[in-house]
Amino acid sequence: MSIVVNLDVMLAKRKMSSQELAEKIGITQANLSILKTNKGKAIRFSTLDAICKALDCTPGDILEYRKD
Repeated sequence: MSIVVNLDVMLAKRKMSSQELAEKIGITQANLSILKTNKGKAIRFSTLDAICKALDCTPGDILEYRKD
């Protein structure tokens, strides 16, 4: 896939656990794991917005495009 989710990087920079982020944004840890491992096919803008607010970042900090 050409879109890479760098959620682990942002979590490390903010010294936040996956569980803490999942609780803050109101999704299950299983769904967050799907995003972190690049296995997700889509993300809701509301979820992306909540992640950005919780991590004090922009979508560009989390999502990256890489040529195949």
